[in-house]
Amino acid sequence: MIKLDGSYCEGGGQIVRTALALSVLTQKPFEVSDIRKGRKEPGLKNQHLFCIRALKQLCDAKTEGDSLGSEYLKFVPGEIKAKNLNIDIETAGSITLLLQSLLLPCFFAGKRMKIEIVGGTDTKWSMPVDYFKEILVPQLNRFCEKIDVKLIKRGYYPKGNGNVLVNINPKYKLKQFNNFNEFSDHLKNEKKGYNLFEQEHLIQVKGISHASYDLEKAKVAERQAKAAEVILNQLNCHVDIRAEYQSTLSTGSGITLWAIFSKEKDEIDVFNPIRIGADSLGERGKKAEAVGKEAAERLINEISCKAPVDRYLADNLIPWLALFKGKIRVSEVTNHTLTNIYVIEKFLGKVFEIDKDNGVVSTIS
Repeated sequence: MIKLDGSYCEGGGQIVRTALALSVLTQKPFEVSDIRKGRKEPGLKNQHLFCIRALKQLCDAKTEGDSLGSEYLKFVPGEIKAKNLNIDIETAGSITLLLQSLLLPCFFAGKRMKIEIVGGTDTKWSMPVDYFKEILVPQLNRFCEKIDVKLIKRGYYPKGNGNVLVNINPKYKLKQFNNFNEFSDHLKNEKKGYNLFEQEHLIQVKGISHASYDLEKAKVAERQAKAAEVILNQLNCHVDIRAEYQSTLSTGSGITLWAIFSKEKDEIDVFNPIRIGADSLGERGKKAEAVGKEAAERLINEISCKAPVDRYLADNLIPWLALFKGKIRVSEVTNHTLTNIYVIEKFLGKVFEIDKDNGVVSTIS
């Protein structure tokens, strides 16, 4: 039984989400105590409970402590069984954070799967759905036949009700191997890991500026986009930010930007994509221009670090890096990244070498 300290380092829900994914994949049970100990409201939130319930469906797991506010969880996985999942978080709980638990085991289930989730698409303290689709998913596509993400409807805080559909056509099947170690050796031999070390040439910046329909008369989406464009023009590359509105249960807005780089000056590398992202959310009393400016300045700061992996992408890539090996250089090795490494090495043993000063995270060969 793997024992985890839920208050380690960043001490948030990431520990539970990553542990759930790796437990199902490795078939190793775990227990975690002091879940979200340092938070204002410690213990499991709705979002975490739906992670647990979805994975219970996926592998017939046995659990203890999976209740709202619980600071203890025991999870004993069963065999992965590919099946379509329909999940309603019932709040504006983050859809993309829930997917952090689901994607890894689904990539190794051996059959096509459809996951439809209702919840929050653009919420605080989580990657927006556009970041997930445009920055993270291109990095994961190399490890499956195809992953397709469709935003059906946005959901803002507090009512949520956003809708995202994810179709996964896996390449690997865990059941073909006698144990996880044999499977892990097979993945190493694939030699399709990460080599994200140089930023290369900046080709273009793209973005989506979005808002609820009740903000259309005030042109909130257009104003966010324009404010971002004014700042991004200093990059001397093509900038294309789309403005859009949707019918939502709660008022909200936001903008996600991503810079696309390539080894070739005039051609985008789809096999080894380099994309850096940044975003900002609107809120009551915050001008649309301030939202766009904030996202643009964040993106420029990431680009100026000369790393091909931004600080938010880094902690999302860590589990995949552990399995497929390689080396990445990031703008900052954050506590989220260090927390993910802590959990992964509890399940897989010593995997990583970290050069925090130079932002380099690599796997031990």
